[in-house]
Amino acid sequence: MKVELAYGDGRLPLDLPDGRSTVITPTFRPALPDPERAIQNALRSPINARPLREIARKGQRVAISVCDVTRAQPRLLMVQAILDELEGVIRPEDVTILIATGTHRSNTDDEVRSMLGDEIFDACRIVNHVARDESTLDDLGMVGNGVPVKLNREWTGADLRITTGFVEPHFFAGFSGGPKMIAPGLAGIDTVLTLHDAARIGHPDATWGVIEGNPVHDDVRAIARVAPPDFSMDVVLNSDQEVTGLYAGELFAMHVAACAQAKLDSMQPVTRPFDLVVTSNSGYPLDQNLYQAVKGMSAAARVVKPGGLIVCASECRDGIPDHGSYSEILSSRPDPASLMQMIETPGYSEPDQWQVQIQAKIQM
Repeated sequence: MKVELAYGDGRLPLDLPDGRSTVITPTFRPALPDPERAIQNALRSPINARPLREIARKGQRVAISVCDVTRAQPRLLMVQAILDELEGVIRPEDVTILIATGTHRSNTDDEVRSMLGDEIFDACRIVNHVARDESTLDDLGMVGNGVPVKLNREWTGADLRITTGFVEPHFFAGFSGGPKMIAPGLAGIDTVLTLHDAARIGHPDATWGVIEGNPVHDDVRAIARVAPPDFSMDVVLNSDQEVTGLYAGELFAMHVAACAQAKLDSMQPVTRPFDLVVTSNSGYPLDQNLYQAVKGMSAAARVVKPGGLIVCASECRDGIPDHGSYSEILSSRPDPASLMQMIETPGYSEPDQWQVQIQAKIQM
C-alpha cells in the first residue's frame, strides 16, 4: 500500500504492508471556488453582527490580529479583504496588524512580507507581540479560575478591534482560532503561564475538539470578553491548505460555526487502537520544528495501543528550536517520568512547559 504524508513543502512517500494497514485521513472538502467573493460576502453578511463597513468610523485606530509564521493562515487573502472593505473609511496608516505570537519568537521582516505581501507590509504598521515585554501590556485584572489578564496595549487601545484566524482541532485548547487570537496570541507571559499550567493541561477535557468544560478554552473565552473584538473572521482549510470554509461576525458565534466544520472535516472515528501509528504534522509551516511536531504526536497518541509505537515525520527545518524554553526543559531531566514529576511540582512554571508535559506523557 502506497501512501504519502505531508512533509515540509512536499510529500513523503511510504510503502505500507497490504492487508495490515489502515489509512485515516481528513474528510477532504474541495476549496471554495471564489474565496475572495466568499470573504466579501461574509464581511457584509456576518453572523450575529453588523457588516464590518457599518461598524467602522472615520478616524478610528484599527488593530487586526493575525496568526504568526507557525500557522497556515491565508493572511494576505483575509487582511486584504478587510482593508478593501474599510477603504474610504479607514486610512491604511491607521491600521496596526498585530502578529499574535503568544510566547513564540517575533517574526522576521522577510517572514512578514511573505505572510502579508509587500503592499500591506509597506502600507500598514505591523507589530510583533512580545509576551515578555511588560511595557507593551495593559493589566486588566483577573478572570476565570485565577487568571491574570495582561494584553497587548496596541489591542486594548484600538478603537476598532478585529481578529482573523485559522480553525482546526487543537491538542489542549479544543480548537484554534477565535478567542485564541487574543489569548494566548496577544497575552503577557503571566497570563500564558497560568492558562497553560500543569493542572489545566493535564485535565481530561483539555484535548482535541473539546470546547465545553475544557478549562483552557473556558479561561481563553473569559479573557477575550475583557477586551473583545468588534468583528472576527476565521477560515477552515483542507489538507492542501485551501480555504473550504469562511466565517465572520461576532467572535464566539462565528467560532462555534467554524469549529463545527473543522470537527466534521478533520476528526474521524476510530474503532480500535493500533500497534503502530505513522503520522506527520501536516507539513510546513506546522512541522517546522520539534516543538510544533508534538501536536502530531498527540493526535497519534489518541489511537495507539498502550506501549505501542508512534512515528511522526516532521521536517523540522527550524530544529528543536533554539528559541524558547522547550529545548532547555526537555534536556533538563534524563527521562519522561522525571520531566513530568518536575512539571507537576507545585509552583513550577516555565514557558513551553506545556509542550514538554504533553510530550512526556505520550512517551511514558
